[in-house]
Amino acid sequence: MIRKLRFLVLSTLLLTGTVAFPQSNESASSFAPFEQWKAAVLSGDAAALKSFYSTDPPAQVQVNTVKRDVDADVSFWLALKPHNMKVEVVRNEPRHGHISFIFRAEVVSGLPNGQTVSVTDDQSWQQQHNQWRLVAVERTDAPRLKQPSSMKKDIYPANADAHAEIKEAGEKAARNHKRLLLIFGANWCFDCHVLDLAFQRPDIAPILAANYETVHVDLGPEEEKNPDLVRAYEIPLNKGIPALAVADSDGKLVVSQKNGEFEDARALTPDVLLEFLNKWKPQAP
Repeated sequence: MIRKLRFLVLSTLLLTGTVAFPQSNESASSFAPFEQWKAAVLSGDAAALKSFYSTDPPAQVQVNTVKRDVDADVSFWLALKPHNMKVEVVRNEPRHGHISFIFRAEVVSGLPNGQTVSVTDDQSWQQQHNQWRLVAVERTDAPRLKQPSSMKKDIYPANADAHAEIKEAGEKAARNHKRLLLIFGANWCFDCHVLDLAFQRPDIAPILAANYETVHVDLGPEEEKNPDLVRAYEIPLNKGIPALAVADSDGKLVVSQKNGEFEDARALTPDVLLEFLNKWKPQAP
């Protein structure tokens, strides 16, 4: 959902001429506007914090898959009254004319019980009239699934032949009475990395291995790769990725996700993944 919102925001900025495509010289763990935003959070400066959010067009905010407003995001951070914020940067790079800045944070709060709050925040920064502003935020509070500390794993090798892999996986599935699980995604997709980690969980991996042959179908940097497979397995890319399809060993489609059910994998629970895998696994002979 948030990726579609970002596209709409960027389109508006391009039309109004308020976007300058960034040439980032920042290191992987440093981005000055974010450090200033973080300082405003730690100091509890509401006015300074709110000033980092775009007003024209209004910044888009999503929290645990629910659309919110800027005031709600600002209030969340200030309400923590943080004493300290340990940040682990997952991504800091230009993408489609904005800086995609994803971080994991352990916030030592100033709440009565002094609890530590875990957050994953996906921020899109845009340069507007020589000032950096947040144009989109996707925040996940207390995520139930493990969040990746980096996006370096090559889940979707660029030289992989998805057609050949599906054929090979189908032959294995036929021999072992399994189905195919096709995971459409790309290495740039944060939620694809979340899903990959989730499928390695000790409560999920055995069910996956016993019932499915898994194939990762690369969509490429612009979601332009393997268009025939996207059509054949009825993947609606406008609903976001990762997107899953289940097929019989002969490649015949059983089910595909039509509503971006796993697009926000970072906010899912293990039970949702287990329910999907158990629902569509092959029936006992």
